[in-house]
Amino acid sequence: MPQSPHERAAEFHNKAAHAHQAAAASHNKGDHLTAHELSKQAHEHSAKALEHSNEAASHFKAGKDLGHP
Repeated sequence: MPQSPHERAAEFHNKAAHAHQAAAASHNKGDHLTAHELSKQAHEHSAKALEHSNEAASHFKAGKDLGHP
């Protein structure tokens, strides 16, 4: 079953949050290289979430422009 842009955005937001938490844990353990890589991954997931959020917003706006609920 295909996911909506909203569902994909939520998934990437969750992935970003998890990567941020893992990065913080690695940083606290002194593993700065892993923390840096996880931070980069979190940033990538956040960018994907933004893409899907924008897609969901455009679909919502298109529906409103057509008079759909």
